[in-house]
Amino acid sequence: MAGTNSNSQNILLPLATICGLFFIFGFVTWANAPLIPFFKLSFGLSDTQAFLVTFSSYIAYFFLALPSSWILKKTGFKNGLILGLIVLALGSLIFIPAARSRSFELFLGGIFVQGAALALLQTAANPYLSIIGPIESAAKRISMAGICNKFAGMIVPFIMGALFMKNAAETEAKITAATGSEKEQLLSDVLARVNTPYIVLAVVFVLFALLIKTLHLPEVNPEEDVVDEASGEVVHHKSVFQFPHLFLGALCIFVYVGAEVMAGDVIGIYGKELGIHADVAKYLSSLTLGGMLLGYVVGIFTIPKLISQQFALRICALLGIAFSIIAYFGSGYTSVIFIALLGLANSLMWPAIFPLGISHLGKFTKTGSAIMIMGIAGGAILPLTYGYIKDHLGVNFQLAYFILVLPCYLYILYFAVSGHKVGLSRLKK
Repeated sequence: MAGTNSNSQNILLPLATICGLFFIFGFVTWANAPLIPFFKLSFGLSDTQAFLVTFSSYIAYFFLALPSSWILKKTGFKNGLILGLIVLALGSLIFIPAARSRSFELFLGGIFVQGAALALLQTAANPYLSIIGPIESAAKRISMAGICNKFAGMIVPFIMGALFMKNAAETEAKITAATGSEKEQLLSDVLARVNTPYIVLAVVFVLFALLIKTLHLPEVNPEEDVVDEASGEVVHHKSVFQFPHLFLGALCIFVYVGAEVMAGDVIGIYGKELGIHADVAKYLSSLTLGGMLLGYVVGIFTIPKLISQQFALRICALLGIAFSIIAYFGSGYTSVIFIALLGLANSLMWPAIFPLGISHLGKFTKTGSAIMIMGIAGGAILPLTYGYIKDHLGVNFQLAYFILVLPCYLYILYFAVSGHKVGLSRLKK
């Protein structure tokens, strides 16, 4: 592949930098999980309203992914990362006036700005990981970055959860019992808990941007044309729409991210519905992230030496189907544990889906990557749909969960078996 150097020493610094970025992605993204019950407590929201947190974050990918591709073409990879980190810092600082004015809408605005920054950063980082070395081992490199991402997600509930939801049950009881000015003061004190952590995050993002400024990160450009694997001849494509497997892959990202967010961000509310105490439920997302972390470790040691990316995706899809069924028919901690185990099922999906979706795109790789990133909007739609079905249609919360996530895993299985190959046998027109 043109512009690609498979020498491990040459890719070590870029790989370490991207892993650091994935840690940041994970910390910001999975901070949504403790924010959901925190805003429910602070603003007295329904589940549907609270899930606007994930909606605001993930819907930004849909609107900003393609513009991000254009920005990256203008700025280059390195400057695009710096710009994304600065915007991420600005989004974090919006939390300060939002807390002072007690404006849920302003909080959602800050979360949307963060999502916009992550769209730019993800549009840059994911294809970079895929094409910096052999495409066959892309899932292994993405798994390495994923460990950093999910490790951040594991520690977020213990840091942000401890800060935001300290003495959650006791605080909720006090707010419920208070009236007038006393209640107003309690709510203001609770919302003020976001100030210090988000100021610290903004400073960290700016410092990381300055660090990237000093590093030499080589630009890696994909091949301009696609080579037919059967004949070895160059195939000239005029449009990204000539790659149906790309759009099937983007849909696969959509349902995968939706299922991932349902397992990670929704599990706390799901646990409370089963009667688990609020002070325990706030840490449940760490179980999901722990499962994902375990899966990434397995991926590093098995892909592509022992199993292919496609086969790993098949296994994960089957696990997702099985765990969803058990969680639906289970109760109490049994049901919650299998929701958490969906983290294990989800673990190798992104590392496999993304390189399969952008394979053979040639000069359309950046545009194709942006289209794939747009699929992250699934994390906006599924939790909000779950809240609406549960709150407004009177559907049992376990059934609502089941009828949303099971079709996701069935489609992922289709993409793993045959969807990723659609159109590739007709590369030569």
